[in-house]
Amino acid sequence: MSDSDGPGTLASADRLEAQLARELTPTTELRTRLKEAREALVALATRKAQEGGIPLRTAMVCGSVARETYLPGNHDMDLFLLFDPALPAPELERQGLALAFRILDSPEKRYAQHPYLRGRFQGFAVDAVPGYRVERGDRPLTAVDRTPFHQEYLAARLDERLRSEIRLLKRFLRGIGVYGAETRTEGFSGYLQELLVLRHGGFRPLLQEASRWRIPQRLAPEGPEPSFQEDAALVLADPVDPHRNVSSAVSRRSLATFILASAEYLRAPAREFFYPPSRPPPTPEDRERELSRRGSAVAGLSFPTPELVDDILYPQLRKAQRALAASLQRVGFGVLGTASAKGDDHCIILVETTTVQVSPVHVQEGPPVGLEHAHRFLEKWSGTGPPILQGPYITPEGRLQVEVPRTLRDLPDVIRSELPQLSVGRDLRDPVLRHGKVLDWEAIRTDAVASVALQELWGKSLPWRPLSPPGPPGNSDVEEDGPETQPQE
Repeated sequence: MSDSDGPGTLASADRLEAQLARELTPTTELRTRLKEAREALVALATRKAQEGGIPLRTAMVCGSVARETYLPGNHDMDLFLLFDPALPAPELERQGLALAFRILDSPEKRYAQHPYLRGRFQGFAVDAVPGYRVERGDRPLTAVDRTPFHQEYLAARLDERLRSEIRLLKRFLRGIGVYGAETRTEGFSGYLQELLVLRHGGFRPLLQEASRWRIPQRLAPEGPEPSFQEDAALVLADPVDPHRNVSSAVSRRSLATFILASAEYLRAPAREFFYPPSRPPPTPEDRERELSRRGSAVAGLSFPTPELVDDILYPQLRKAQRALAASLQRVGFGVLGTASAKGDDHCIILVETTTVQVSPVHVQEGPPVGLEHAHRFLEKWSGTGPPILQGPYITPEGRLQVEVPRTLRDLPDVIRSELPQLSVGRDLRDPVLRHGKVLDWEAIRTDAVASVALQELWGKSLPWRPLSPPGPPGNSDVEEDGPETQPQE
């Protein structure tokens, strides 16, 4: 028991979790409807496959609906249409989608590693996913082939108490903003959450352990520990495929959020961890006041939204953010932060800098003295070359250096000049480099997509705590941490 787990704290947590467990437990009526719909869906898929001569091996519903670990309002069904591994991949796609079209209402094609179908059945949303019925979970042919083994592994180990504990964890992770393994969130998948509760025996025992974790965190599997990516924030071996890290999607930020929230909840349990305070969307006038209060500058880059699934788009958006920030820092801007957002027709990347203009003097670094490049640097910066304010001269580190006047100083102008050299993801090169438009603050403050990005840029907070009231503009009176402050792990 930690110092914060006193009798009063434990009793408070017991009451809160008991109340939440009752709220999150599905009703008998919903359970019955879902069970009947699952069985009817599998039976229909089997019958339609036989009638259409489609070589389906088996159909099964997997995921939280099958294990009854779903949250209220989140009971979409995942139907897996599994075929013989000998079936070629193009035929898997063709036959799987053909079958899905036969059984779902309002079908719509979606894309992940390969196409799948989203539709409805008896009033429930369904994702119908083609895959292979492989013999072992550690030998998948597609990314979805392990899922039936996940279903079998957990279904054999979960009881009603653990299901309730899993629902508590899911609501907690949703409340603190790290629920979901998609690249937009970089958080905890539903399968990972279920494994963590199973491993630790419950919601609160998991939080007690997590509050003591460090980054990176390795959760040792049974037997020899397999090797995973060294930069993984969290490592937990998949029990059905020990060579796969179940938690590879979890970013350092998401793991840090979970660690801190676990410690804070154990110290002072509160409903806000599960249902955070609402934050009304800021108006353009709010944004104007915030910019004035911060005394910073914001500019942006707008470009057509490429036809990419989110799991491919968002990592490339983040790469473009880093490239833009690095480019401006090289020029001399102090970068406070970046953010991005996706709209139906355009994406936006925002950057906030300490000033709207960079210094009129640019320091051009040269090579160390003694290299052949030194002579070429001197020739380039001779009296007949570009205008020079000072130099060339030798720095205390033994490098050549020269100071020259800048021709472009305003933030939007500098972004335009840097745009052709910006290193962005492969799929963003054409949209950004050929069709990208630089936005000043006036264009940003009224753009709906930019408003979403501004929320990311200026909405940083701990979700379970109320936002701090805005203070007056100008210098803060808060002292910086002294030298005794511990470095982050």
